[in-house]
Order: sequence, then structure tokens, then C-alpha cells
Amino acid sequence: MTMRMTMQRHDYPNIGETLYSAELPNGLRLRVVPKKGFATFYAAFAANYGGADRRFELDGEAIDTPAGVAHFLEHKMFDLPDGDSAMNLLSANGAEPNAFTSSDMTCYYFQCTKSFEENLRLLLHFVSTPYFTPETVQKEQGIIAQEILMGEDNPGMAIYYQLLRQLYARHPIRDRVAGTVESISGITDKTLYDCHRAFYAPSNMALCVEGDVDPERIYAIALEALPQERMPVPHADYGQAENLLPAECFASREMPVSAPQFLIGVKIAPAQRGSENLRQRLVAQLALRLLAGGSSPFYSRLYARGCSAATLTTRSISPPVPERSSSAERASSRSVCWRSSRPRPRGYPPRASSRSALNAPSGHPSAHACADSRISTMCASRSRARPLTGTTRSRLPQF
Repeated sequence: MTMRMTMQRHDYPNIGETLYSAELPNGLRLRVVPKKGFATFYAAFAANYGGADRRFELDGEAIDTPAGVAHFLEHKMFDLPDGDSAMNLLSANGAEPNAFTSSDMTCYYFQCTKSFEENLRLLLHFVSTPYFTPETVQKEQGIIAQEILMGEDNPGMAIYYQLLRQLYARHPIRDRVAGTVESISGITDKTLYDCHRAFYAPSNMALCVEGDVDPERIYAIALEALPQERMPVPHADYGQAENLLPAECFASREMPVSAPQFLIGVKIAPAQRGSENLRQRLVAQLALRLLAGGSSPFYSRLYARGCSAATLTTRSISPPVPERSSSAERASSRSVCWRSSRPRPRGYPPRASSRSALNAPSGHPSAHACADSRISTMCASRSRARPLTGTTRSRLPQF
């Protein structure tokens, strides 16, 4: 078989794009979008492993890890055995590197205008080459603890995770991706090595590249730079499947904010992956905009009273679920969040913007929610729940 036969071509004439896809012998999923004449290159190397993947099997043994390991591992992956940092090397080579961890994935990425192949090889190398010591882990615990404490003082983050705790009774998506100061204190170098071996195998990862590149060349680089062995995909345990009812219908919290905030959430049964999944997210976003978007009676009443938000946005959240889960587990639910930005001074015209949905696998109930930065209420119910304010109690206008 020639190299040209390894890549499948997908043409999208309506948008003028072409995608090349392949699965390497080691199980890596590769996606390349050639952009002839473009000066900037992009690469993202992602693992199907996030903050919710805390219980799993490794070598036939059940392993239970503290909250925050995936995020902690992301921080430490930039350390190299020679004492240098992959972040520094990529930056010195003209790239702009970064990484993030969500509830269901960890992604390392960069963009550059030169030395792309060299930067790509470095990305693949450091993500697949773990190096941890008890000393560096202990040092990082102090750094991440400060990050966690800063997040606890963030009203937007506080209200978001409060909503997730109301929507989900057991699923680990209800816990902060970064964990807590107490939970990360239990992370050791062995914990990180175990999680890397379980989830950072090419068979559990994907590489996406965009720019003026040859797809076959990217295939060859990935094949050469990554481990050749095809490892089994780990089986994560998310506990008992959730139902469509929220764990708690309403809650409030007082924090020093310039304007109250609120989130409203609802759980629905998730559609299957693919076009039906995308359609469900779009319909949910449209429904929320009809209820409380910039042209809705609800928004108009808030705006007339001087307590409307500058931006109302929707967000879909699908908790991770094992690939081998049962149909009953996959029929649990999906959630959508609606959040707003800082309030605008009265007299300014309202702005409207939309936030893209998370591309998490459908499974346990997903939640749909809505938010306005002027009223601090959080509810998660299929029926109307009475509102609670954060710093002051007030009535929530009817939709």
C-alpha cells in the first residue's frame, strides 16, 4: 500500500474546504486541512482524557484518582528530562504554544509561521514522553493550589460549577477540572505516570493540522515520531448513570460582585453522535434565545429595568461516557448553559453573540442553561423553579 492510499479525502464544496483523514497503525486519529498559500500553521494534539476521567482500569487493576489529575498532568507534560521546558523550546522556535484541560479532553496546541515540521515533532515528542519526579510534583502542587484559590474567587466559575452540582448528582463532571487544594495534595509522580500510560497512548489521541502542508508528509511525521504499539483504549468508570431530573432545583451564593449573575439549566436526553447531535445542540441554543435572547420579551423587560446583560450566550455540555457503555447509559441526558458577559450601562444598545457548543461525547444527561449577569439565580429543573439571588433576593421575570 502506498502512502497516498493511507489518507482519505473529504471535499466540502459548499465551504471550499478539503479534509484528509486517517487512522495510523498505532490507533492515532489524524485530520489534516491543507490551506494552500496560508502563512500560518496550526497543530493540536489531544487526548480523550479530562477532569471527569478519574476511575479507570489499568493492567486489570481498578484505579481511583483524586480530582484534578488530568489538569495537573497537563501542567507537568511540558517538563523535559534535561530540565528544559517544551514551552520555552517551542517559543524560541517561533511558535505560540498552549494547552487546556476540560472535563473530557486535554489538548496541546501551537501556531507558527516557520519551522512547522520541527515544532510538530517537538509537540509529538514531549506529549508522548512523560517525566515526573516527587520534587517537581510537590512544587507544582503549590502553583496549582494558587490557581484553584483564584478560581474560587471567580463568580462566573463559582456559579457555573454550582449549576453542574445541581444538575448532576453523581457524575464527576460536577467537580472542578482543576480539583481542590485537598485533592491535588494526594497526587504523586506514580499517579501521573499511571494516568499518562492509560490515556496518552496514540490509540486514545487525535492530531489535527491546518496550513500549507502535505497531508502525506504529516502522516509520515506522526508515524515516525510516536510509539508504534497500538494500546487498548482505556475504560473509564463514571459511576451510575444519571436520570433526567436535577439533583437540586435551586441554590444561591453571596459573593462580592458588581452585578448579580444567574444560570438556568435543563437536562434532556442526548441525541446520537453526528448530524443529529449537532442538530440537537443548535435547536437547544435557538430555544434558549427565543426564551431569553436579545429579542425576547424576557430580555426586553430586564433591559427596560436597567438590569439586562450585554451578551447572552448558550453552551452545550455533554458529560463523558465510556465507548462501551450501554444504550441505557447513553440515553441519559445533555445540558446547555446560557451565560452573559459584563452588564452594559443603561442606554447602550444590547449586543447578542453565540458561544459554540462543546464537542463532548453524548452520554449521561447533558444540561442546557441560560444566564443573565444582573440576576443571580441558579436552577436546574425541567419545570419552572423559583429564583434565588446572590447578593440580594429578587423576583425573576417570567419568560
